[in-house]
Amino acid sequence: MKMPWMKLMCLAFLFLSLRNQICYGAPDDYDDYDEEEEPKEKNPPGQDKCNGIFLMYTFTERNKELPHVKNVTAQAWSFKSKATLVNTGLEELKGWKMFIRFQHREVLVSATNAILVDGAGDFPAKVEKGATLSGYPNTNLKTSVDTAGDLTKMSTEIEFTGTMFGLNEKAIPLPKSIRLANDGWKCPMLTTYRTFLTTCCHKDPKYKSLNQSAKGKYTPRQYGDVNLMYDVLKSYEGSYEAQVTIDNDGTLSRLDNWNLTWEWMRGEFIHSMRGAYTRRIEYSDCIFGLPGQYLKGFDFSQVMNCKKRPVISDLPLEKANDTEIGHIPNCCKNGSLVSPVMDENNARAVFQLRVYKLPPDTPKTVLYPPQRWNITSLVSAHYHCSAPVRVDPSAFPEATGTGAKTYAVASWQVVCNMTKPKKKRAKCCVSFTAYYSNGAVPCSTCACGCDDSQTDKCNPSSRAMLLPPDALLLPAENRTAKIKAYAKLKKKTGAQSHALP
Repeated sequence: MKMPWMKLMCLAFLFLSLRNQICYGAPDDYDDYDEEEEPKEKNPPGQDKCNGIFLMYTFTERNKELPHVKNVTAQAWSFKSKATLVNTGLEELKGWKMFIRFQHREVLVSATNAILVDGAGDFPAKVEKGATLSGYPNTNLKTSVDTAGDLTKMSTEIEFTGTMFGLNEKAIPLPKSIRLANDGWKCPMLTTYRTFLTTCCHKDPKYKSLNQSAKGKYTPRQYGDVNLMYDVLKSYEGSYEAQVTIDNDGTLSRLDNWNLTWEWMRGEFIHSMRGAYTRRIEYSDCIFGLPGQYLKGFDFSQVMNCKKRPVISDLPLEKANDTEIGHIPNCCKNGSLVSPVMDENNARAVFQLRVYKLPPDTPKTVLYPPQRWNITSLVSAHYHCSAPVRVDPSAFPEATGTGAKTYAVASWQVVCNMTKPKKKRAKCCVSFTAYYSNGAVPCSTCACGCDDSQTDKCNPSSRAMLLPPDALLLPAENRTAKIKAYAKLKKKTGAQSHALP
């Protein structure tokens, strides 16, 4: 029996409608989305296996600087790079310090979240022999256990900007090595990749600290030739009172007419001081700077110093009992501190100051010490000072004499050690001769320095040839003809290739 074509079409539509399926959302426990999800960002190689402090230095970019020269070794390049420190262990690192051994005559122009220590000075700084950096404002690296994996508290990233010399355009400039500069830490293995270096540092089990005191909340105190303490005694909204203590602990050192400098990093200024004074008393930087913008109506005429790097000196002996600017124990010694072996009572200097802060640091709980400390003396050696390290609050005897102790709100320590001064290249010299000699002993070759254009034509380490006495009155560049004639007369060969004075 044949069916009409209209009935066939109706049956076909009915069959298709029965084949439709209803699609519902996936259940909550369905997690088959691996193919569609973007892969998560992976950690640097070696970080997951590091049980300690993971360090990494990454080269980012560089560009050719002016002037453009043909000599590859003399060509300057601006570069950008970054260093990363991550605490992947179970012990907090307090007061971290990182050493980077640069090797391409680098000049650091800026570095975020860190400052240069160990005498490197302020930016720009020549770091061709290496640089030690300390954290600021984040000085400690906490563990993931204590922070629930919060990378902002357990890691630090430093971004560098600077200038380097040499290398061709395709070369990747990396430092020779990186390591932790903290005592008791070892960084045994360095892994080099194309654009970055990594290493894992861990505690040295054989290291024994010289300070065996009880463990506190902060870093144990260290001791050097000169030890400085920055103790916050009272904290207020927008200001605080601090005390600075200078201890000359060197066995043979002596400080005469000492001058202390530091750098305010957050716009602070010194309102008043007792036991010492600043070399310049002025407040113009406050009026025309950030303090004048934030502190409306503030009377800056009573401010002692608004400089970012104040120079602080000791008061004379006659101000020791002055109730306005003196009258502090161990103050006013005319800048003289002897060794404690000679006189323990005259080995310490103390002064106090009132510091005003700027927003957003106005709460009484927000305290930052000044950075880049340096102390100089009239006849003493040069000192390199560390960055301020947070230590347990200092204790002071209670004023009423009851035997109780009062503690500082917060304390930081700065350790300064004597350094061997660098040998200076001679700027002038004296020529000698003898009555029985018809030739004069000239200055050493390049005694006053050879220009780059002349270095290729003379050997600075070679001994200079004798001169006729009348040639000593001529400039060095005009002596060539006379020295050659004198060498020919005296039958001294090698005047053409020998170094000329």
